[in-house]
Amino acid sequence: MALKVELKPGERIILGDCTVTNCGQRTRILVEGSTPILREKDIMTAALADTPAKRIYLAVQLMYTSRDPRAHHETYFALVREMVQAAPSTWAFIEVINNQILSGDVYKALKEANKLIAYEKDLFEHAKRGTSLQKRLKTDSKPA
Repeated sequence: MALKVELKPGERIILGDCTVTNCGQRTRILVEGSTPILREKDIMTAALADTPAKRIYLAVQLMYTSRDPRAHHETYFALVREMVQAAPSTWAFIEVINNQILSGDVYKALKEANKLIAYEKDLFEHAKRGTSLQKRLKTDSKPA
């Protein structure tokens, strides 16, 4: 099955273990075959992987684009263990990602990892609100 991809000037995609950058005008390309493909908006770099969930996404991305996905399993499972220990409520997301990986659909695992990133963001926001509420309660309860 062929995939049509339209790239804006300067936009990148990953084809297998290669990065392709459109250097000219808007371009349409037709990709035939079964190589892994990721658009720029779905690419996670090491520099952007600044949270546990984003590091898990990066490990799954490396599995997806690698010729030997198993080379990244040890890193992935170490990251998952840390995440679940720190935030047990993430287990439902991790379980779905694991099932996608085990069934061989690593691209769907990437999409599920995006949901984990969104959930992690909600957890961080909730924690920030909780901290600010605690500070406000301490300030309000001080005698005048």
